[in-house]
Amino acid sequence: MSLALWGAVLGALIGAGVLLVASRLRVIGRPQLSTRVLPYVRDVPRPGVAVVRSTPSGPTTTVAGVFGPVLRSAADAVEKVLGGSTSVRRRLERANLDMTVHDFRVEQVIWGLVAFVVAAALSVARAVQQPASALSLLLLCLVAFALGVLARENRLTSQVKTRERKILAEFPTIAELLALAVAAGEGPVAALDRVVRRSGGELSADLAKVLAEVRTGQPVGEAFDKLAATTGLPLVARFAQGVAVAVERGTPLSDVLHAQAADVREAGRRELIEAAARKEVIMMVPVVFLVLPVTVLFAFYPGIVGLSLTAP
Repeated sequence: MSLALWGAVLGALIGAGVLLVASRLRVIGRPQLSTRVLPYVRDVPRPGVAVVRSTPSGPTTTVAGVFGPVLRSAADAVEKVLGGSTSVRRRLERANLDMTVHDFRVEQVIWGLVAFVVAAALSVARAVQQPASALSLLLLCLVAFALGVLARENRLTSQVKTRERKILAEFPTIAELLALAVAAGEGPVAALDRVVRRSGGELSADLAKVLAEVRTGQPVGEAFDKLAATTGLPLVARFAQGVAVAVERGTPLSDVLHAQAADVREAGRRELIEAAARKEVIMMVPVVFLVLPVTVLFAFYPGIVGLSLTAP
């Protein structure tokens, strides 16, 4: 395939893309029927029909507005291939991300398209020099798309782990503050409100949600039980269950909180010791391969030099 033909193909693709974007922007610019009619009939009751107002949210709103139908179709296809919507939903909750599973699938498609475009640009530059490798380069672009989709899911898992590490680091301090507030004579809700107002962080955000649910009328025990069910950390789940049991049965809450904080600190020390034991062999690598050879060289080199000088 000649260079002029490649230029014609690329020009046709760019022109088709510009026309597609222009047509979509023209459609988006038109006021919708619901926008013109709903302000006049919003208060009119319609039996059996609920008015759903969609509000754009998430980082992909602009892109989804232009290429909405294509992205939604691609997101549905990714959902059918990968599956695991329950696991994704739970990880989104644990990462405290305000998006649905479908929004996350759209982000996966966008990551895949970015990887595809980068691989396609490199492939076109390579295909100009070697036209015979066009099929292998196309397969490379498809693999890049799949890797981009999987990279977004791995990013979500890393976000969950990072947030949970922050929660474990904040937990002892939050538990001690709650214990001090309860020991000073405040009730569980007042102590929770004081700690949430005086602190910041991931665990404080979770406790703020619990406080909001309590203020809307949900019992304290049920709110903490919900926190225990949604969190992915066993220590935080035990803390929430302990608080719920202490509130329901009337046991001393300060003792429970002090014990929970001590358990978390002890678990942190135990985890540090276990990590050091797992990395003991890796820690010996610089000693064996760097320090020991230099020490042996310093010990034997003078003797070798002396023998070479005294030898006839």
